[in-house]
Formats: sequence, structure tokens, C-alpha cells
Amino acid sequence: MIAANLDPLARLQQWLFEAWVQPLLFAAGWMHYEEQAYDALEWLPVGVLEVLLVALVLGALQRRWPVEPLADRAAVRTDIAYTLLHRLGLFPLAAFVVLAPAFDALEARLRWLGVSRLSIEQWLPDALDSPVLVFVVYLVALDAIDYLIHRGQHRWRWWWALHAVHHSQRQMTMWSDSRNHLLDDLLRDALLAFVALAIGVPPQQFVLLVVVSRLLQNLQHANLRLRFGRFGERVLVSPSFHRRHHAIGAGHEGAARGCNFGVLFPWWDMLAGTADFTPGVAPTGIRDQLEGRDYGRGFWSQQWRALLRLAGRG
Repeated sequence: MIAANLDPLARLQQWLFEAWVQPLLFAAGWMHYEEQAYDALEWLPVGVLEVLLVALVLGALQRRWPVEPLADRAAVRTDIAYTLLHRLGLFPLAAFVVLAPAFDALEARLRWLGVSRLSIEQWLPDALDSPVLVFVVYLVALDAIDYLIHRGQHRWRWWWALHAVHHSQRQMTMWSDSRNHLLDDLLRDALLAFVALAIGVPPQQFVLLVVVSRLLQNLQHANLRLRFGRFGERVLVSPSFHRRHHAIGAGHEGAARGCNFGVLFPWWDMLAGTADFTPGVAPTGIRDQLEGRDYGRGFWSQQWRALLRLAGRG
């Protein structure tokens, strides 16, 4: 495990587990999930490192090369609250409590039917079987699924009702990546975890895959005037490319319900005809916000209004 190599963080993980999580598991009668819960708590020390890295590195870059001045610091503080909720382990631990029993039951059922999990590593020739290449293959495979998920978030009305929380931010910063409805995150995380389980991603590698993906997404959402050049823009999603996805009049409109859905790589957009490499800076948000529609200011208001939209009342 990652935290095991960092003694102070490993001790923090151990203390939190013994002081808080283990008693809760015992009270709920879930002690048979003790080992999995301990592993889930590893997200806390990893998240601490992520938050520090984002604040120090991307924070300095945003101050040096901002796209626009920060006019709504209250909205940014709300995004920071979302980030702390997700990165410091609270949400992954809650998702584990909800999803772990279902995944265990599904895997047991598949074993009973004689169906074993796939393994991408088994498909690679021996000459290409290296840890780095296997990691990249898993990253690309999960990103392809994430692209399809992202298209669904914009295509289906009920899912857009939730995903609009993310797009309603008019002041994008490095913290905006985590600004999502909890149900939206739970559904996306469950789908990605299921695919990772199905293709044989080891648990330790899954943690690293998620961390790399999240840090890159922090960069993409940063209030940062940065393009990767003609070639680089077509290799990795840049802040400029992703800002186009959040742009009013571009990111959620048209026949495809928007553009630039790629989470890490723009290749899927290029293949599907949804890539838009238009440079420049456009206002971000959702068009009906200009007409006065309120998506909420604080965390609870944004969560509640999304549920009202989901019910057709918002």
C-alpha cells in the first residue's frame, strides 16, 4: 500500500481506523469487512498529499498565469469544501460501505457460474509486460469508459440534472474538479470500480490510477492560461481544451450535447467528432444561469437543487 511507505501517514491511518472506523464497524456488525475498511481509509493520507500538492504547485501557477481574476471567492471556498470531502477519504469510505457488499456478492456469483475476471496483463506479450506499460494500459482503458460516462452525464436529462452542479461554477479553479453532486460521484465511481474489477486492476494500482487521474483533472480545471501546443493538445487534455467544455454555448449544447468530453485524453473526442480545439477564453457556466436560473450557492443548496431538478421541480 502507498501509505505503508510513509510512516507518519501510515500511523495516522492506523490511529483513525482504531479510534473511529473499527468501533463503527463493530457496532454495525460489519467486522468481516475490517480489512477492506482499513484499505479504504488509506485514501485519507493519500488525499492529504494530493491537497498539499494542488495547493502549493497549482496555486502558485494560478497566481502567476491566471485566465481571469477571482471575482467570486465564496464560490471557490465551496469548491475547496468539495475537494476536502472527496480527497480526505470521507467520500471514498462512504462509497466503500455502500458498494463493497454488492461487489463481493457479484464476484461470488460470477465464481459460482465459473466466470473468472479478465486480466489485461494476460493479453500483453511477454516482451511488453512491464509495470509501467500495464499501468498505462489500465489508465487508457478506464479513461475510455470515463469518456462514455461523461457523454451520458450530458446526454440523459436525469443525469444532467445531477452533473449540472459541476458545470454551474462560473469561476473555475484547480478546486472545481471535485464540485459534483454526491449521487453523480457515487454512480460514476461505482461504474469505474466495476470496470476496474472486471479487467483485473489490482487494488494498490487502482489507488495510483485514481490519484494520477485526479491530479491531472485538477490541472485541467485550473484558472491557468496554458495550452500544450498543436501536438500536445491532441495527446493530453489541457486547461484550454477542458475550459472549452465548460464554456457557455459550447460545453453542453448542440447535437452532441457539448464538446471535449475526454477526461484525460482527447483521443475519444477526436474519434467521435466531439473535439473542439478552439483557443481563447470564454465565460464558463450554463446558459440558463444568464437568464436567472439558480443552481445554489453553498454545498447543501447545490445538492438540494439538483435533487429538485431530478424530480422535475427545479
